[in-house]
Amino acid sequence: MPFWQRLAITILAMLAASFILGVFWRSIFNIPLPSYLAGIIGGLTALPVWEFLKRIKPKAKKLDADP
Repeated sequence: MPFWQRLAITILAMLAASFILGVFWRSIFNIPLPSYLAGIIGGLTALPVWEFLKRIKPKAKKLDADP
């Protein structure tokens, strides 16, 4: 997977995780999520997503022989 695709997916995952946690935080405590906590959540989300995306390799095409 090219670098720019991994980067885009990782950024989207970070933003989604921070947003979802912010919604839950606001519903529980009725105050906005502190920005440093949103950053921590985004960073901790980015690490496993980035590592997982580095391991994805394109599947090798099978050569079919016609009988």
